[in-house]
Amino acid sequence: MESQAHQDPYPEPGPGPGPGPERGPGPEPFDALRDAYAAFGSVVAALGEEESWAPTGCTGWAVRDLVFHCALDAQRALVALHTPAPPGTEPDRDAVGYWADWRPGTEGAANGRRFSRVNGSMFLRFGQLRELYLETAAAAVVAAGRADPRDRITTQGHVLTCGDLMATLAVEASVHHLDLTAHLPDAAPPSPAGLACVRATLDGLLGHRPPHDLGWDDAHYARAATGRLPLTDAETRLLGPAAARFPLFG
Repeated sequence: MESQAHQDPYPEPGPGPGPGPERGPGPEPFDALRDAYAAFGSVVAALGEEESWAPTGCTGWAVRDLVFHCALDAQRALVALHTPAPPGTEPDRDAVGYWADWRPGTEGAANGRRFSRVNGSMFLRFGQLRELYLETAAAAVVAAGRADPRDRITTQGHVLTCGDLMATLAVEASVHHLDLTAHLPDAAPPSPAGLACVRATLDGLLGHRPPHDLGWDDAHYARAATGRLPLTDAETRLLGPAAARFPLFG
């Protein structure tokens, strides 16, 4: 099915069961997820067949491969939001600790890259893949808006709260938004709320904010801390011992 017009695919949530737990710096998880998916989706919706073969910031992936990968992540969000953890099960990951499992250069990362490369190319028309992403992401946002951020869910063998799941999804979408637009100079950037969620996550992994003298904006921080931009000699000096921990995740 070719892409159709979408009206208000990322609505505000309805009344929830009550306030969630207090959070540290950064946007509320649902707000970050809604805005990150809306920003990513607006770029995807405007792409045509020719642009779907453009390179991205992910090694070996064209635009269509990345969109396929993100469609799978939106599908995972839908499944996770409807998969409650067994009663009494405590979370073993939060919005920051979740990323400790995701390191670049591993066999799993290489296999995932091949999987998306092969499966993304199986769509005969990009419009079919574009529609799949837009519909799945919109459904995931509706489900997230109805969820209590304090509820516990299972995904990828771990237990998280719904709020922490939403934060990880916003981070994933925002970082991949930077990848998506790496060779699309006229495309809109990621949402400020999504990038703020990325920054809060990276600060948590690093254990502190990066030195102010680095002069990094949120987008540069996201690229440098995930290995998409190599650290310069000056940046390595300013980071000190923390530089050895980069990339913080991949």
